Amino acid sequence: MTALHGTRAWALLLVLCSTIFLEGIDVAMLAVAVPSIRSDLELGTGAASWVMSAYVLGYAGFTLLGGRAADLLGRRRMFLTWLTVFLLFSGLGGFATAEWMLIVARFVTGVAAAFMTPAALSLITTSYEEGPRRNQALLVFAGTAAGGFSLGLVIGGVLTELGWRWVFFAPVLLSAAILVAALRLIPPQSAPARTGAGFDVPGALTAAGAMLLLAFGVVRLEHGLDGWWLTLGAVAAGLLLLAVFVAVERRGKTPLVRLGILRNRATVRADLGALLFVGAFFGFQFVLTLYLQELRGWSSLQTAIALIVMGCDAVLAPTLTPRLVNRFGNVRVAFGGFLLAVLAYGLFLPVGLDWTYAAMFPTLILAGTAFALAYGPLTIAATDGVAEHEQGLASGLLNTATQFGSALGISAVTAVYGLTLHGTTPEATLSAFRWALMVPVAMVATGALLLGGGLRKGRGERREQPTTTRTRRRDTIPADAVAQTADSR
Repeated sequence: MTALHGTRAWALLLVLCSTIFLEGIDVAMLAVAVPSIRSDLELGTGAASWVMSAYVLGYAGFTLLGGRAADLLGRRRMFLTWLTVFLLFSGLGGFATAEWMLIVARFVTGVAAAFMTPAALSLITTSYEEGPRRNQALLVFAGTAAGGFSLGLVIGGVLTELGWRWVFFAPVLLSAAILVAALRLIPPQSAPARTGAGFDVPGALTAAGAMLLLAFGVVRLEHGLDGWWLTLGAVAAGLLLLAVFVAVERRGKTPLVRLGILRNRATVRADLGALLFVGAFFGFQFVLTLYLQELRGWSSLQTAIALIVMGCDAVLAPTLTPRLVNRFGNVRVAFGGFLLAVLAYGLFLPVGLDWTYAAMFPTLILAGTAFALAYGPLTIAATDGVAEHEQGLASGLLNTATQFGSALGISAVTAVYGLTLHGTTPEATLSAFRWALMVPVAMVATGALLLGGGLRKGRGERREQPTTTRTRRRDTIPADAVAQTADSR
């Protein structure tokens, strides 16, 4: 391995983490700006919904393919190429004058993120040796993701006041800075090893088709029973195409996805846990935003500032969480995060029409802390023990899970809210909000049960940790921690 030393090592980590920060800030800013976009361009309710959903479709539909493409076509190449696409189409969104331009821009931006983010994550996992150094880097990565979303809410509120187009132009400027730094800091890599007949085109097509249909079906859940036949048809078609994908991969000489990776229980458990946890987090945040803006009459900027306390995970993830992981192991720490999330969302169930911010504060701070405890360890668990040449695939599976989770969480709370809303009075609206809040509680409770099954393995992980952590003097990344392997992709 060729080590990268000193400030260059830290700079490389900063560039790679900036990618997930870019993704988080992009999504958060748009969420705040949608009402202004809808008003300015005179969009209908369906069109405004698709401005948000198009990104999710692009991301969730292609992230599995994006992760594997990083392994097979080169991680550096995929990162730089799709970061450029992200930059260009974010700019297109800023110049949009019609709904179709916005929807296309958001869909392609989501596709770009689906290739770019797994490449960045796999560059980290292949640049650090498995153990405390990689864990610390991944926890920094997770904290950066949380910070991007939290800061994005506030920045989005400010930029929307100046003009909603700045919500698209700001990511362009950040993308350009990351691209310039990445060209200098990410080392050139040897060509990926080619085996058999090369890239699995049938697998790629069936995988992308299945993920797109399933993502569309999940997004459609927000319509409840309205057009249920379309939702059911999309899910059924997606499952059918997924079965075709599995058959293609079993028979292919060079499969896009080695199905044996799904026999790794720790990886599958971490991916499902991430799906449930992220889904609950975004679902709760969505309901909370509606409660503050539509029921309480708060402005987008007031709402963003109120929610920034949930960004405490950006500080806790790279500081507190590594200490807990080293002492208790990934599974126990993540399990604690799930339990804390159950408590946080449960405390908000009796929300009233005149709750003060002080009454909401315990839930907000506990939810942010829970994210810090759960997300990073789940990221580590999802990539631990996976061979280097499949790190992109593991990253793609994790990102697929989180994107489906976020879509499922938001769609589920929207569907429950619509089904339980009876009347237009504030009391009726509040009652529907309370029912919708049951969704994130149920999701994290289910995740806690799922993760509880891995506690025994977590104890084994704890016993193995001292041999790798004895030499570590402090909870910071050593200056020479980053290393690029000779056959990195």
